[in-house]
Amino acid sequence: MAEFQWWLLIVGLITGGAVVALMTMDTSRRDEDLPDDEQAAEATFLTAQLAIGGRPVDRDSVARVLAAHRDYLRLPPPDAIVPFDPAARAASAGDGHPDDEADDVGHGRSGRTDRDLPPA
Repeated sequence: MAEFQWWLLIVGLITGGAVVALMTMDTSRRDEDLPDDEQAAEATFLTAQLAIGGRPVDRDSVARVLAAHRDYLRLPPPDAIVPFDPAARAASAGDGHPDDEADDVGHGRSGRTDRDLPPA
């Protein structure tokens, strides 16, 4: 009888582990799971949805935004999130300070690495 109880315990642990694994599994699709033709279909779908909402956008623009979003998701997570302030950006334009655009090292004309570039 004792052997049967051990067998029942082992089967119960395996079954319980399988149930927990199935309940916690993430089955949502990710951007990298989509093939190129489905990405084009997604751009067409979003273009139609935005047009219904009164915001017509051409399909090529939506496709470029989706491609940029996929590129962004491939980057490592940021060290810090800096909130966007349009007023501060307009005030810093043309004054020789970093302009919140990470275009190039030294584009703020200070000769040093710009403060707005992400750390390497």
